[in-house]
Amino acid sequence: MRSSRRMTAVQAPIIPVVGEWTRNTPGALSLGQGMVSYPPPPAALQAVREFGEKPEHFLYGPASGSPFLLEMIGNKLQTDNGIDTAGGYRVMVTAGSNMAFLSSILAIADPGDEIILPLPYYFNHEMAIRMANCEPVFVPTGGDYQLDLDALATAINEKTRAVVTVSPNNPSGAVYPEAALRAVNALCREHGIYHVSDEAYEYFTYDGAAHFSPGSIPGAEASTISLYSLSKAYGFAGWRIGYAVYPEHLHSAFLKIQDTNLICAPGIAQHAAAGALSAGSAYCKRQLRPLAEVRSHVIGRLEPHADLCDFTVTQGAFYFLLQLHTEKNDLAVVESLIRDFKIATIPGSAFGLKDGCYLRLSYGMLNPALVDEAMDRLIRGIRRLV
Repeated sequence: MRSSRRMTAVQAPIIPVVGEWTRNTPGALSLGQGMVSYPPPPAALQAVREFGEKPEHFLYGPASGSPFLLEMIGNKLQTDNGIDTAGGYRVMVTAGSNMAFLSSILAIADPGDEIILPLPYYFNHEMAIRMANCEPVFVPTGGDYQLDLDALATAINEKTRAVVTVSPNNPSGAVYPEAALRAVNALCREHGIYHVSDEAYEYFTYDGAAHFSPGSIPGAEASTISLYSLSKAYGFAGWRIGYAVYPEHLHSAFLKIQDTNLICAPGIAQHAAAGALSAGSAYCKRQLRPLAEVRSHVIGRLEPHADLCDFTVTQGAFYFLLQLHTEKNDLAVVESLIRDFKIATIPGSAFGLKDGCYLRLSYGMLNPALVDEAMDRLIRGIRRLV
């Protein structure tokens, strides 16, 4: 007896591994998994308390999502992203945007097709592509983790089905300028392939950086898939609600995938999502102010230690990548940091960074009272290990 060859080719999920090491180390602090420290809006929790009052709450819902939630998502997309869902797009509510990405790949690609991922990639994207029996094609980015448009164009061939962009980026925190995303979108349209735009961190920008949604470009509706999540912005990680915005001609494929894999997103989570969206982006932006202070503090603590590591100050999400001045294996470094210094990070190799010892830091879960303690442990550990 054996497992499938397809799944054998998929990398082990790093978050559960590091999470178990962290849980088994009493007192450990986490700079690992990408979550925020603040809770969902009160309106979301109130919506949960009211769920179950009507008989239809216990039935299967529409595959694409409850009408009341789809209407709210449509209004949000128009207001915050400049995307008119009446202009050739459809929306599917999913159990998180990871599911939205896997559904997208299944909808657009056949076994052996290629999907272009700029490096560093988000590991669950690479895993999903391999699960679909497709091939990820890795394209280097610039020294500041910005897109290399010439390299992307060179990577396209007859097997290419999509170019994936993640902005603001996980794991680098880079925010891609509007001009670069417009260029990628035009490149995809020129070659008859899809632009898959992952925008889970749309509200997390700093220092004057601005988020841009390629799905808002006139004419983009035939070839652009946009992915969104409530997990980060609304403190909603455990509720598992995301959504995909995709061309009308893919709707039949998305329905088949949704009905087989999920039937519909959980009703109680959809009600909570509607409560969250009623609070709107203003709720998220209020939470961003203390997070920006944490970010500034992290930068201030790291900058004096150029002898230990290199890092680029990026303007988005809540991540930084450190390249340690060592030849040690990054996973071994992560394990040592947890075991000996009680601080968790994620190895860069999980994101395709194989040319050195990289660590991804997530400061989203840090409250101001813990920043110094977490950074003390991290810097002391890196200094000892390097």
